[in-house]
Amino acid sequence: MRERTAVARRPGRASARAPRGFRAVAGAIALGTAVALTGCSSTPEEPELKVDGAFMPQPVNDMAAGFLTVHNSGSAADKLTAVTSALSDNVTIHESKGQKMRQLRSVAVPANGELNLERGGSHIMFMQLKEQPKKGQTVAVKLHFEKSDPITVELPVKEPTYNPAKH
Repeated sequence: MRERTAVARRPGRASARAPRGFRAVAGAIALGTAVALTGCSSTPEEPELKVDGAFMPQPVNDMAAGFLTVHNSGSAADKLTAVTSALSDNVTIHESKGQKMRQLRSVAVPANGELNLERGGSHIMFMQLKEQPKKGQTVAVKLHFEKSDPITVELPVKEPTYNPAKH
């Protein structure tokens, strides 16, 4: 029987017994993988938000509602998580279904889509108003999102019955 002798090799070095083309093939695979990964998008998917169609019907008591549309032209979804305003310390997001209204923790803003906060659906609810804004004034609100930076929006105050066909 022939005795085998262990040969110490430096890490990362190919064996002297490796086929001659092995290193070339391994290098080509590594290079191909690097090129393929470089072709992938290097920027992460992000939401790109803008707001339009904002308004607030003039309140008739100590509550008010706000309506607007959030457009997302980005390739990632986001969520509206909160709304703040100097008009009230109690501003929430609500959903109306039938004759019932309930508070929502957040509302989805789909990728390449929009979130409509409109009469008869999801909307911004202001409770215990500090003052009653009048038609022609504006109310500033800050929209807070899960991923995107906050957006400040001016809601023009309209007549109490204002209801655009599409805002």
